[in-house]
Amino acid sequence: MERYYVLEPGTYLRKDGESLLVMRGNEAVGRVPLEGLEQLVLVGSSLSGAVVQELVRRRVETVLLSPWGQFRGRLVVDEHKHVARRKAQYLAFSDPRQAVHIARRIVQAKLKSGARFLSRRAGEYGLMALRKTAAQMMGLARMVAVEENMEMVRGLEGRGAHLYFEVFKDLVRAPGFHFSGRTKRPPRDPINALLSFVYTLLTNEVLTAVKIVGLDPYLGTLHTEEYGRPSLACDLVEEWRTHLGDRLVLGLINRRVVTPEDFVERAVTAADGVDEEDLRAHRPVEMKPKIARAFVDAYERWMGTSIQCPFAGTMSTYRGLIRDQARRFLRFLMGEAPTYEPFPWWTL
Repeated sequence: MERYYVLEPGTYLRKDGESLLVMRGNEAVGRVPLEGLEQLVLVGSSLSGAVVQELVRRRVETVLLSPWGQFRGRLVVDEHKHVARRKAQYLAFSDPRQAVHIARRIVQAKLKSGARFLSRRAGEYGLMALRKTAAQMMGLARMVAVEENMEMVRGLEGRGAHLYFEVFKDLVRAPGFHFSGRTKRPPRDPINALLSFVYTLLTNEVLTAVKIVGLDPYLGTLHTEEYGRPSLACDLVEEWRTHLGDRLVLGLINRRVVTPEDFVERAVTAADGVDEEDLRAHRPVEMKPKIARAFVDAYERWMGTSIQCPFAGTMSTYRGLIRDQARRFLRFLMGEAPTYEPFPWWTL
């Protein structure tokens, strides 16, 4: 077992021999074998000091997410052995021309991928609104390609995201769901809850890939510096959002694998809470435990999907592609490639 998800908010972990027990009060509600464990993802769960020491000793990367999937922190053994790579990153990102070049490549790829996805669905569903938005996003992609101002690049990315989510409701073909726009921190409806969750999981994938190649995940270009935010991972996840995140969520919804009855929705005016129980009571939407586990299982199967890499011509998985792209980004920073080539979803 390489990766394990603890999806029971309000629980804590306790060491028990060669396993970790998932405890709710005095009752064990799950068990995590430590043998072979490489990554542990905790959604609204907490750790004791003894468990932290054991995870560090075994070099298990541990990711902490809020009950609605927001990234809170990461426990990782950092070896700092790739000084030259981080130095190359710092030099490139401190050069305004290089920084805007990188951001431009990322945003252009995101816009073209989103446009390609909408164009395909427009043909399948016979919806002119999707085709019109796809054309607008391609226009933005052409504008980004020649833009030299970072704030303008960010603005075009924001405009593209607004256009995309304006028509996102037309991609939902299953009855009972509603989507009136993108909401987060916290998400306000089941679709936004699923999108936030899958984006967090994907960002975690990219963050791991960035760490593996030895770059600093907290310094990006498109996303500004912000305390605790892995800005480089937030930058590089943009090329994966539509085709790995949105397609998975929409597929599960449109195939009726996920239904509105799988969620608890609450009419709340304030989403803050004084403790975990209070926070949970004020959460606008919540996945029922059974569907949360089914969603993570579907995500793991999805990330294991095989695909031929257009760069190398070899077969890989979606998870493998993310790690390959991190290595491709590193080669660009080290001067071994003239530019960074985002994954070309729009050509597939």
